Amino acid sequence: MPVKKSPRSKTQARELLFGDLWEFDPAPESASPHIADRYQLFIGGKHVAPKSKKYFDSISPRDGKKLSSIPQAGKADVDAAFAAAKKAFTTWSQLPGAERGKYLFRIARLLQDRSREFAVAETLDGGKPIKESRDFDLPMAAAHFFYHAGWADKLEYAAPGRTLKPLGVIGQIIPWNFPMLMLAWKIAPALATGNTVVIKPAETTSVTALKFATILEQAGLPPGVVNIISGDGETGKLIVDHPDAAKIAFTGSTEVGKLIQKSLAGSGKKLTLELGGKAANIVFDDAPIDQAVEGVINGIFFNQGHVCCAGSRLLVQESIAEEFTARLKRRLAVLRVGDPLDKNTDVGAINSAEQLAKIKEHVQSGVDEGADMHQPACKLPKNGYYFAPTLFTGVAQSHRIANEEIFGPVLSILTFRTPEEAIEKANNTPFGLSAGIWTDKGSKILSMASKLKAGVVWANTYNQFDPSSPFGGYKQSGFGREGGKHGLLDYASLV
Repeated sequence: MPVKKSPRSKTQARELLFGDLWEFDPAPESASPHIADRYQLFIGGKHVAPKSKKYFDSISPRDGKKLSSIPQAGKADVDAAFAAAKKAFTTWSQLPGAERGKYLFRIARLLQDRSREFAVAETLDGGKPIKESRDFDLPMAAAHFFYHAGWADKLEYAAPGRTLKPLGVIGQIIPWNFPMLMLAWKIAPALATGNTVVIKPAETTSVTALKFATILEQAGLPPGVVNIISGDGETGKLIVDHPDAAKIAFTGSTEVGKLIQKSLAGSGKKLTLELGGKAANIVFDDAPIDQAVEGVINGIFFNQGHVCCAGSRLLVQESIAEEFTARLKRRLAVLRVGDPLDKNTDVGAINSAEQLAKIKEHVQSGVDEGADMHQPACKLPKNGYYFAPTLFTGVAQSHRIANEEIFGPVLSILTFRTPEEAIEKANNTPFGLSAGIWTDKGSKILSMASKLKAGVVWANTYNQFDPSSPFGGYKQSGFGREGGKHGLLDYASLV
């Protein structure tokens, strides 16, 4: 009897055979995030309701649903936080460095103990994949507290022949892309050098910062040493303009950074700014191609492009551009986009509806200006804020996607022929935060690194961080450093 042929096409048959075989079952992280229905401000060692009596919703980008209610701090709340920090400064600044270090060690250990809990909360609140929150953000946040705890009783060695004196009360404002890591970058060096802190997390990612107050309580940190207040841009402006702030440390957009710098001009307050970037990842024809492809993916897609140092511009030597782009597209096709709480997910959710709209607007501009867009076939979740990994070829230096920070999973590919052309294109940006070099020649790495106008240059890797290594930029990427001895000295005066 003749066998009846299947009506499926060869493509459909292949998808049926391999698609079902390689599709993973959902593997959501099961640790409880212990997120409260409503949070309060943390001022003077106490959880207090905002005097403004106002709250706003924190929306989870994973599904677009309300996660918690966040307090909106007003002027009275900011004044109370600075008053508490000013009062605590008197005793905290006089405490021996070894004693301050003990508190920092306790905080670091508690973060390690509760890392799974905080990782899930970070993912629910910010949208990044759980494996990034779990394997990078929380371990690195704890590492910064450990590192600066070690400095607390060794400050005389930070600047030989000079004495380090704390500045006073530090006003700190952090962004939404790395809530816990940015918090650690700011708080740890400030406390190690004897300062006290008033810190405000981003409006869309306040949950883990407010949860961090329970870590401070467990560590027994004296009341008022760290005060955590939440709110929008108006709250941030109140911190910046407060007369009791000895220094402002800000990480965020270049536009807001410029406004802060203008506001503080002539005030006598110290200022450090870590702002935007448009990093170039430069791949030469002698580079280990598969390693470079993975580095490019890590530099822009695994974090949804939600890092100021994201390698959003790829400069590929012309002789390998076609092959490299083809391999990149194949790698892109197997990235898993979806629920950030799933351990299988590579590309999670976009932080907010507003940020998703900005990404879409930038991508449309790339299409309108004539670049060729490529997106892999992938099913995006129906609820929440998601965007498919996107790369553009045929990009010109004049295109918006090659010049403006997108803060999304969007890669622009340009080509070059000579190292000199690569340098010219890489530096042709108002930013100067980071860059990457991929080549088999050590001499080429050293030559290129010395000519790139970037605060951080990675060689044959990307997005590698260490608490002992300073991070920061040039030009419109800001000034000052986070981490390392250089970051520590930004929180002290030298006498």
